[in-house]
Amino acid sequence: MIVLHYTGMADAASAIARLCDPTAKVSAHYLVTEDGQVLRMVTEDKRAWHAGASHWRGVSDINSASVGIELVNPGHEFGYRPFPEEQIDALIPLVAGIKDRYAITRGNVVGHSDIAPTRKQDPGELFPWARLARLRLALPRPTKNLMDPNWTEAGFLLALERFGYDVTDKLAAVVAFQRRFRPELIDGEIDGECRAILLALLLPKPRGDD
Repeated sequence: MIVLHYTGMADAASAIARLCDPTAKVSAHYLVTEDGQVLRMVTEDKRAWHAGASHWRGVSDINSASVGIELVNPGHEFGYRPFPEEQIDALIPLVAGIKDRYAITRGNVVGHSDIAPTRKQDPGELFPWARLARLRLALPRPTKNLMDPNWTEAGFLLALERFGYDVTDKLAAVVAFQRRFRPELIDGEIDGECRAILLALLLPKPRGDD
């Protein structure tokens, strides 16, 4: 897997210092600054401590199954803002290389909030997932032939769990799904648009890269 984060700290120096502090017990394989510098913090063959308590598609020890990438951004606590072009320009080849090296499917390129919906919001609703999706580096948001399957709440949650989310906390799971695939309206409500998007994501993909 590839797990994308934001640092959620006041500046890059503070984030780097924390990631290098053994007493903090947090780390990531890479950090990408806002001006596009890519810092390797942990080699890819080593386990980094970036995911915490998390779950995705049946995997709970995500630190042992993923490469973690931190994007310098103050996050929701310190003044969340869009990710600069230079930062995303540097991130794209980094993700592409990792994805190719380990044959990672698009459905396993995720945000921290996807794998830990009760605890995390990053990389957040301003992250340009669509840009990665256009390059087949992440799943796109479905926009065509959307059909509302008219699932009950229980049916939607069952489908959401099948897609990969931990649905133990219903509201947190729905919010995380919306943050990733419907960021313009994050209200925790299971509406027709959410059901249609999820159904489209679950339908078989022509090229099998999901």
